Amino acid sequence: MINILLVDDHAVVREGYRRLLERRADLRIAAEAGSAEEALQCLREITPDVIVLDLSLPGMGGIELTQRILQRNPEARILAFSMHRDPLFASQAIRAGALGYVTKSSSPDALIQAVYKVARREKVLSPDIAPDMAFTLLQGESNPARELSPREFEILRLLLDGLSVEEIGNLLNISPKTVQNGHYQIKAKLGVKTDIELARLAMKLKLIG
Repeated sequence: MINILLVDDHAVVREGYRRLLERRADLRIAAEAGSAEEALQCLREITPDVIVLDLSLPGMGGIELTQRILQRNPEARILAFSMHRDPLFASQAIRAGALGYVTKSSSPDALIQAVYKVARREKVLSPDIAPDMAFTLLQGESNPARELSPREFEILRLLLDGLSVEEIGNLLNISPKTVQNGHYQIKAKLGVKTDIELARLAMKLKLIG
């Protein structure tokens, strides 16, 4: 039996995935969480075989949560699950420590097979994003956001959501000074000087709509 922790902030979505995954006799949703904080609380009580984790969580996002989980338990097996088909999000999830990345536009069978592979500690990308990842690597496409660390990527996401330095520090359990330093490094790596330029570049790179 493969026990799964399902993390997504939409209850209806979780219910749909529960029904999908539990059609298999050897898959069981051991617990559900609607936020990073709930997920961390669940992991104090259970040790699932696989964590299926939506990247777009409110507050602390999936990239940061992935790192937080692996700091506590380096053996955790995490499958990132996201609406984003941009290879940038997949590469950030993998760099953060996820074993797999599946888009929400994937077929149901792609998600099921990814769960089995991650349970075996195999790395996996959903079929609809794997060619894009390979093409990006082969073409050597230049995207400055790829230079960001997973922590910097998370700080950027929260800045773009309009959170203050203090709010970001509280969410990530780091000092406002560390957030400010990260903000500076992000702008330096992306080659921008102001927050307006940062927002424009984020739109261009499809980090925000």
